Amino acid sequence: MNPLLGKLHPYPFERLRALTAGIEPNPRFRPISLGLGEPRHATPALVEQAMVAGLKGLSAYPPTAGTPALREACAGWLQRRYGVTVDPASQLLPVGGSREALFAIAQTVIDPSKPGATVVCPNPFYQIYEGAAILAGASVAFANSDPSRNFAARWDQIDDATWANTQLLYVCSPGNPTGAVMPLSEWAQLFELSDRHGFVIASDECYSEIYFRDEPPLGGLEAAVQLGRSDFRRLIAFTSLSKRSNVPGLRSGFVAGDAEIIRNFLLYRTYHGSAMSPVVQSASLAAWNDEDHVLANRALYRTKFAEVTPVLEPVLAVALPDAGFYLWAALPEVAGQPGDDIAYACELLAQYNVAVLPGSLLARDAHGQNPGRGRIRMALVASTDECLEAAHRIAEFTTAYRP
Repeated sequence: MNPLLGKLHPYPFERLRALTAGIEPNPRFRPISLGLGEPRHATPALVEQAMVAGLKGLSAYPPTAGTPALREACAGWLQRRYGVTVDPASQLLPVGGSREALFAIAQTVIDPSKPGATVVCPNPFYQIYEGAAILAGASVAFANSDPSRNFAARWDQIDDATWANTQLLYVCSPGNPTGAVMPLSEWAQLFELSDRHGFVIASDECYSEIYFRDEPPLGGLEAAVQLGRSDFRRLIAFTSLSKRSNVPGLRSGFVAGDAEIIRNFLLYRTYHGSAMSPVVQSASLAAWNDEDHVLANRALYRTKFAEVTPVLEPVLAVALPDAGFYLWAALPEVAGQPGDDIAYACELLAQYNVAVLPGSLLARDAHGQNPGRGRIRMALVASTDECLEAAHRIAEFTTAYRP
């Protein structure tokens, strides 16, 4: 077996299942899960109808690059959403959801024969980044989030020697789990580092369409254009329909950016056998060409956050995020130290039958701390009534909780 498989860390939900295996939740309460970030709003009818219409395409092998119509639809969405123009034939590629593409890009970009091959990512982080780096033969360096700076990553924690060995940088904006959006100044800093050291930037933007302010989140390609980098050198952006269109089971998204990276990524994917089904392509084309369902979806999340956040604010350090569907809440401190997020989550499940994700499971110990310790992630993906009921239970539990 590949010896690198032994270096993978258990996924956060596997660790949580093990930690809660012996817990019998209070049967007085119906179970409510705020742990898994899986959209639960209804799939748009236009997507389902397009899937049925696409069934006739099953008699032929689909091209790895996707159909011209789908690529043009994706490029059209980039133009409408960000004001960014890409060549759909050379700067864009449909993928089977952002998760598989974020993993596969490391296998394409990383040269493990170079000593010290390194991948840098924020901390806490989406666990795929780390697993992709490990299986590509690279080491991982972490930049901790800074709560005093809207959870911006402390890129200054990465020293020059590490940057010199960095081949790939993962960023996530809006962030998981913090919901923070990277400003243009941060993009300028990362582009300067990329120019100096030659690494590729992989921008994970799967939460870009769920936001709470009037101005939509800045995207990586958009930032590049604003900073005079319209060739998107060493930049590739990843987006997905899962959250935008409530179709996590569709497994559909696309990547766009540097034409040379896209060309090599297509070569890798051709051998990997990751062509998108004609049925999925048909549904995806319909989804990218429609914004009405996205507006309705965003309104549902705005209502939930507007009702849930005030219930939790008196007992937890929590605030409306820039974007995304997570609340990243700090527990009350104990003797000046962060609260025990794992113990808190286990007791909440046992007493009130509400599942949340301990923040420390989403991060690694780096630079003398685990930046997720003392926090919990709550995914407001269920109905408003269910999320509000969970919030009231959490508030009641936290008020009486004595660690």
